[in-house]
Amino acid sequence: MRAMVFDGGSATLNERDVPDPIPGPGQILIDVHACGVCRTDLHLVDRELEHPKRPVIPGHEIVGVVAALGEGVSGFVVGERVGVPWVGRTCGHCGYCLSARENLCDDAGFTGYTIDGGYAERTVADSRYCFHLPSHYSDIEAAPLLCAGLIGYRTLNMAGDAQRLGIYGFGAAAHIVAQVARHQQRSVYAFTRPGDQAARQLALRLGAAWAGGSDEMPPVELDAALLFAPVGALVPQALRAVAKGGVVVCGGIHMSDIPSFPYAFLWGERRVVSVANLTRDDGLSFMRIADATRLAIETTTYALSDANRALDDLRNGRLTGAAVLAIR
Repeated sequence: MRAMVFDGGSATLNERDVPDPIPGPGQILIDVHACGVCRTDLHLVDRELEHPKRPVIPGHEIVGVVAALGEGVSGFVVGERVGVPWVGRTCGHCGYCLSARENLCDDAGFTGYTIDGGYAERTVADSRYCFHLPSHYSDIEAAPLLCAGLIGYRTLNMAGDAQRLGIYGFGAAAHIVAQVARHQQRSVYAFTRPGDQAARQLALRLGAAWAGGSDEMPPVELDAALLFAPVGALVPQALRAVAKGGVVVCGGIHMSDIPSFPYAFLWGERRVVSVANLTRDDGLSFMRIADATRLAIETTTYALSDANRALDDLRNGRLTGAAVLAIR
């Protein structure tokens, strides 16, 4: 089968013919139809994440069809559409797993990072960590739900019942979570790269009350700020924008260093928190929302062999919405 492989020795992915994977006990074999291109994939290729599997096939927003079942699999049948997310396995017995915090498991496995992912024609996945997908999304539309949507949803939940939400970095995750927030009757204030008019127009089309540059202040004090841009300098900027008692939620797996800032920015019981991975309950809850609410998923489609171009477009801010590899 064809796959795009990261071997750690090159700044780009290499297209290779590799053996078809074989499903083990509890696993399903998947014919991959589409795979989202996530900023985490970019962090992997740019060597900003430590200790990846090498070589590894990236990709953790996988949509495909079940081709075969390993021993003991239940809940899926051959020919059924399936989604594979970032969290590929957890230990199930550590303190985190036993306290409904499997997203913090120290022995977790991650799709496209420590487990081969979906930049390939076929993949295998632990069936216990896969999701059924709402039928009214195409394969291309469904792929971003599996990370951009899921991480955005967990990030939104960590903002509690905040009504005035600032969203910094209006890309794949932000354009989905903004719609969920609007569905929940919250007000959204979008912050884009300075000068990115396409992202601002997208935010306004999706119901944002205001859209401006990340170097600007919003017209009202915010109750919470959600950061999807991996830029540490936005943390103090967001703290300046939130009201007393507000929270800044950092939604990425990697961020550049946060610069020092005056304590006055934090004072007033403001908080800075991070999001780490997701739980299966997050996935089930979000898929119910995505099923009940027809989200508009903005995508740019690439062939599997064009994965490096997709990553470069993401790296250089040439995308609006989400990038997706169309594989079948």
